[in-house]
Amino acid sequence: MGREARVPSARPESMAAETLELNVYNDKKTGKRNTFLGKVKISGTSFAKAGSEALIYYPLEKRSVFSQVKGELGLRVSYIDEAPPPAADEAPATEGKPEAPPVAEDKKPAAEKEKKSEEAKKTDEAKKPEETKTDEKAAPASKEEKKKQPEKTKPTEAAPASTDTGKPKEDKQKAPPLPAPTPPATPAKDSHPSGLSDLEIRPFVGERPSSSYDLVDRVPYLFVRVLKAKHGGAEDRPVYAQVVIGSHSVRTRIVRSADWDQVFAFHKESLNSTALEVSVHEEKKDGDKPAEDVSLGSVCFDLQEIPKRSPPDSPLAPQWYTLEASTPEPTAAPGNDVMLAVWVGTQVDEAFQEAWQSDSGGLNVHTRSKAYLSPKLWYLRLTVIQTQDLHLPPPTDTKSPRAGGSAGPELLVKGQLCGQVFRTGRAPLVTSSSSANPTWNEDLVFVAAEPFEPFLTVVLEDATAGQPVGHAKVPLSSIHRRLDDRAEPPARWLNLAGDEEGRLYVGRLHVRVCLEGGYHVLDEAAHVASDVRAASKQLSKPPVGLFEVGVRGATNLVPMKPATQGGASGSTDAYVFNPRWNEQYAWDVFDPCTVLTIGVFDNSRFRPGEAGGSGSSKPPAKDARIGKVRIRLSTLDTNRVYVNSYALTAVQPAGAKKMGEIELAIRFSCPSWLSLLQTYGSPMLPRMHYVRPLAPAQQDALRHTAMRLVAARLSRSEPPLGPEVVHHMLDTDAHTWSVRRSRANWARVVGGLTRAAAAARWVHGVRTWSHPPTTALVHVLLAAAVLCPQVILPTAALYLFLVLVWRYRARPRGPAGMDPRLSQVDAVGPDELDEEFDVFPSSRPADLVRLRYDRLRALAGRAQTLLGDVAAQGERVEALLGWRDPRATGIFAAFCVLSSMVLYAVPFRAPAVRRLLLPAPPKVPRGHAVGRVQLLPAPAATVGPDPLRRSDKKRIRIHSSHPMICL
Repeated sequence: MGREARVPSARPESMAAETLELNVYNDKKTGKRNTFLGKVKISGTSFAKAGSEALIYYPLEKRSVFSQVKGELGLRVSYIDEAPPPAADEAPATEGKPEAPPVAEDKKPAAEKEKKSEEAKKTDEAKKPEETKTDEKAAPASKEEKKKQPEKTKPTEAAPASTDTGKPKEDKQKAPPLPAPTPPATPAKDSHPSGLSDLEIRPFVGERPSSSYDLVDRVPYLFVRVLKAKHGGAEDRPVYAQVVIGSHSVRTRIVRSADWDQVFAFHKESLNSTALEVSVHEEKKDGDKPAEDVSLGSVCFDLQEIPKRSPPDSPLAPQWYTLEASTPEPTAAPGNDVMLAVWVGTQVDEAFQEAWQSDSGGLNVHTRSKAYLSPKLWYLRLTVIQTQDLHLPPPTDTKSPRAGGSAGPELLVKGQLCGQVFRTGRAPLVTSSSSANPTWNEDLVFVAAEPFEPFLTVVLEDATAGQPVGHAKVPLSSIHRRLDDRAEPPARWLNLAGDEEGRLYVGRLHVRVCLEGGYHVLDEAAHVASDVRAASKQLSKPPVGLFEVGVRGATNLVPMKPATQGGASGSTDAYVFNPRWNEQYAWDVFDPCTVLTIGVFDNSRFRPGEAGGSGSSKPPAKDARIGKVRIRLSTLDTNRVYVNSYALTAVQPAGAKKMGEIELAIRFSCPSWLSLLQTYGSPMLPRMHYVRPLAPAQQDALRHTAMRLVAARLSRSEPPLGPEVVHHMLDTDAHTWSVRRSRANWARVVGGLTRAAAAARWVHGVRTWSHPPTTALVHVLLAAAVLCPQVILPTAALYLFLVLVWRYRARPRGPAGMDPRLSQVDAVGPDELDEEFDVFPSSRPADLVRLRYDRLRALAGRAQTLLGDVAAQGERVEALLGWRDPRATGIFAAFCVLSSMVLYAVPFRAPAVRRLLLPAPPKVPRGHAVGRVQLLPAPAATVGPDPLRRSDKKRIRIHSSHPMICL
């Protein structure tokens, strides 16, 4: 159709909470059939700014499950961030009068303007009763007149508001408005689209509610905010403030303007005094030597009289306090004051994050809680098509095949982006053929992170001579962004430039370049993914819930540093055995099948002067692993709080070791059950992963590239997040060889086949009458299924339902943590664990590496034998169907024909009932003889010579009281 529609929005800030709904109807008005064809709902979070929108096809939603409506609707949705409209009482004044030059208006004297404005006010007051009368008379008008009336009376009603001009009101109504392009209609002052007036308070819709810290304990802190001081002496003297309470003493920075604005937070439980003293001192120096500082006075507070506050209370206003001299003879001039604010709050306070904290090392940035945002990743696809008009340089190596003329040149294209280098295959340059242009038609896929690198470098190389032919740079800002596979990205020609001077043009390269916004760049394993959204914002869906995690603390942690290094109580260092954090975080949930990963590390960067610490020139020390916990959101009940302790287990070269426990409080809030259940009916990954899937090997290589890119970006944050932390959280070493992982995967396979083996054993027990009541009941059910085959599927479904209901009582009540037994950490030896922690290339002695290689060959031989057996069984089936053995295939074909005739002539019930009516085999106790066995010579064969002579065989006849046994 290609039509455009504009919908006014109340505020750009509230756009994320809005939903655009479009209903599609059939315009045929004849007949009683429903004209509804479907609807599309688009969340406001996926709206793009005007100019960056793309065509997206949305599937039409059905009104009911039984609706047969199918189809898609292509839309381009964008928003325009326009300037706010002018005030409502100024807009009608500009509409009702012709535009006048502003210079003439400025020349009027001020007194004349004031007189005319007073006259305009009087005329407005006189006209108000007349307008009310006319409005009352026009009330019983028809509906059509009511619709036309606002358009006609709009200039009349708006005219009294224009009091800045000197013309009377009657002249304004008579003067026709000048024809001018009318801007988009803006809502009136008293009629907002949201239904709120200017005097009402608009709610903050679309924003996540602030955390209430209801999953953790609120820890009380004493906050002291020191802003500035004034003293009677010289203003340029270096002064500082000192806060003392009990054994805690801290100073502000030394400044000459006496303006600090610093906040100090003292853990209230660690205070050993009830008196708080804030003093101001002047720094004195005797030449280059520091002298004793001069006290300008102090002020004292009693902890019992300090007020308490907690958000959302307003911040406490600071006040001026007079400094009292500490000695009878003051050393400073009178009039010394300090501006302070003292209150008792919690870790929820806004000033807590930037305050000096007594229990986490003061102002050390390495001990503060930080939220690191992973960079937004895109797939960049470079499709190399062909080259034209090439000018190859002479080979620099005289020993190359092309220099000797023995072989033609072979070209390849190399792409490079931020350390990623990918190459195409080799294409020969055949000069004698009519199609001499080398053609590849290969895709090179890169991983790009926002903010993007400036250029993508494309290099054409002569693989035979081993030298580049030309290169080109593609700005990433000019690359097309594709959201689906409905249209190919536009192709372009790149002019190749040579590396040498004077070779500005050596040919051109035909390529297609696009940023794939329909994929989700996997930087972690798919079965433990924490986010599965597409890269493009326009394809994002609204969240289905909110996931909150309260990190309460840890217990019984293993010491990671020597005890002499110390550490304050409650800090995040591992050698504090029972740290308490009491921090709460929240994430939007877009898919319930995502996984939360929580890792605990030993902080090795927090001490200044040490390796990796602040102010140290040594290389940063690596943070040691303590443990990791994974929680799958789909195993949680909605709107329920779980408070559990999870074991932290680390695999070390000496074996598995329990490092302690971490206490977590988690809650998965879901406002709509319907939207949550709809996510189970949609694929986990975006649509492009199934329409144009990447190869497994390519996807694995891109995943490790994305891991390295994320680790490099987060290591440049402040404070930096170590690459070892990112690699451990994303499981970078999950692909490395490990005997432990191989055994764990084999145990998983065996565990998956356990139920099938148990079912086979149960069927065998039924056939052998090991439990006669069960066998009899199975025969009854089988007879009922034969007589009434239409109840087979309903009975099976009902049986599964009853089994699930029976197991509901034994369901797990809480989220499961990491089970060390599933990882087989207790079933491997020290040598196998040492092999798992070995680096690439191996750093172990040659004899040990040879021993491990022989062991790996033995394991690979077993796997090779198993794969060979499976392949042999498959080949036998293929040979049976492919006339590889003509006699066997002929027998099988005859069997198929006879089976089809028998099954067509004889109903299925007859053989099944016949089998059921057979008597049960007798249950013979051990050691009881059922007859005698007699060996009789077989008759001689009458056919020609046989390698197995029948005269050598024996016939076995068993004499028994039962006539059914005869072999």
